[in-house]
Amino acid sequence: MTAITDVPAGVDDRLARRNALVLAVAQALAGGNTAVVFGTAGLVGTMLAPDQAYATVPVSTFVLGLWTGTLPVGAIAKHYGRLVAFEIGTLLGLFAGLLCGTAVITASFPLFCAGTFCGGLYAAAHQSYRFAAADTASDAFKPKAVSWVLAGGVMAGVFGPQLIIATKDVLPQYVFAASYLAQSVVAVVAALVLLLVRFPDPHGGAARVGGPAPRPLVVIFRQPRLVTAVICGLASYAAMNLMMTAAPVAMIACNHSVTDAALGLQWHVMAMYAPSFFTGGLIARFGCGRVIAAGLALTAAAGAVGWAGTSLAHFWLALILLGVGWNFAFVGATALVTACHTPAERNKVQAVNDFFVFGAMAIGSFASGHMLARHGWPLVTEVVLGAVVTTAALLAWIVLAGRLRAAPQA
Repeated sequence: MTAITDVPAGVDDRLARRNALVLAVAQALAGGNTAVVFGTAGLVGTMLAPDQAYATVPVSTFVLGLWTGTLPVGAIAKHYGRLVAFEIGTLLGLFAGLLCGTAVITASFPLFCAGTFCGGLYAAAHQSYRFAAADTASDAFKPKAVSWVLAGGVMAGVFGPQLIIATKDVLPQYVFAASYLAQSVVAVVAALVLLLVRFPDPHGGAARVGGPAPRPLVVIFRQPRLVTAVICGLASYAAMNLMMTAAPVAMIACNHSVTDAALGLQWHVMAMYAPSFFTGGLIARFGCGRVIAAGLALTAAAGAVGWAGTSLAHFWLALILLGVGWNFAFVGATALVTACHTPAERNKVQAVNDFFVFGAMAIGSFASGHMLARHGWPLVTEVVLGAVVTTAALLAWIVLAGRLRAAPQA
């Protein structure tokens, strides 16, 4: 396999550190908007839906927006630069808050679903912040840049719920309306923060420094390690979302309290993002393959613990293991993707990667309720175990074949 040796002319780890920190702040703000949707959309859906069977549709439309937005975000970034793509995302975040707030006030369920769909499109944009942090980074610093941005999720996990608590009763007759209007303000703040990032020239890279022209996607995706990176990211996100979505419902069905379920999810979210402070360092020391393998092993352990029992300790431990496992596998897979394309190819490759990853997330989100209702919690954990074992086997094959070696430094 031909090594990729061309790098952007402006590679600068000092700039990459600055960009990663700014993007981490933007990630915290944007992730807070996502937390508002996940924290309230189900409840608002219950109040607005014409039939209670449709109460979770607003959450599903958010996930659908996240999935369908990935390819357009990549296309806009390719032709006009990341800043344009990200600022369009924040504009959609502004619309999302305004539409949802108006929907609550006017009691319009379709308008509320349109608002959460816009929120999903915003999420598609901010999910690619992790790739943008690596644009100006050296190969050695890329994993740390990615993990620093994801560490912004820790603050999002705190900021989002606090925003809901502080604003939900500002308009007493319209519960949560003010939360969505505040979400619009937060999107505007995020747009201002993004102006501090120095993005590289979208038309720079290989063509500008005399390197090879961008390859067709079919050629790029013939790389076994890129296919492995996509599958590992896909499997880790799908397994995490499937189990996380089903866990609160399963906990209540097993006679645990709503408070117990909420605390379990809080610990899960912290476990998802807190390891980002050191995951990049682990990748730099041990390599993407080993960190991904550790993440898959922890995810398998989460499935095994969940399958073993339904006590509160089983649920909480499974959710914590699930969060840490997702972090290791997802950050490792993201870092590996960045090593498999040239600068001129990055936008289209990253967009396709996210299309598959968040498509799997959407399928997991839609499937979890049906799976839990028809077959129970044990099947959810068994599916997670099966997906992780299959993915781990593929990763082992790639490692044993010697195809996961890092690209040489330029």
